[in-house]
Amino acid sequence: MEEIIIEESFINQDFIQNPIELGEYDSCKFIGCNFQNSNLSGFKFIDCEFEECNLSSVKMNNTSLQTIEFKGCKILGVHFDECNSFGLSLSFENCQLNHSIFFQLQLPKTKFINSKLIDVDFGECDLRDSQFQQSDLSGAIFENCDLQKADFRNANNYNLDPEKNKLKNAKFSVDGLAGLLGKYQIKIEH
Repeated sequence: MEEIIIEESFINQDFIQNPIELGEYDSCKFIGCNFQNSNLSGFKFIDCEFEECNLSSVKMNNTSLQTIEFKGCKILGVHFDECNSFGLSLSFENCQLNHSIFFQLQLPKTKFINSKLIDVDFGECDLRDSQFQQSDLSGAIFENCDLQKADFRNANNYNLDPEKNKLKNAKFSVDGLAGLLGKYQIKIEH
């Protein structure tokens, strides 16, 4: 029987040396913890916060992430597409998510604020009403995505094909127009 942990704080824990116990973590806080290369498959995290944690290369096969906030975390190369999709709800602020995969996920209203999303795969995602303010989207893949009402104002280095994504009422700054017109190889000058 898996353990249920409620409203506990884990501070500066090294889960490489002492692996975290499989279970359901409800309303818990993880601050300054190292999960790098950990296997979190089958875990349940509900209403949890991760601050200044290293979650790079963690395995999340069938992991539940329901109403999870990541702040200042390093989350490189994570396959979020392998998570349990039921109730999946994420928020990222000041995070590094480079080389992570969100392929085919339903992520409406997700916040990616002031984060590095370099070479992230968002292919076929539902990102309606999502926010990408101050985020670096160099090499990020947006193909067959629903980006209606998404906010890309102040996002950097994105490259979106308007013919391969739904963009109705999405928000872009004038400085970001090159990221929408890149495939046409036209030069935009200020």
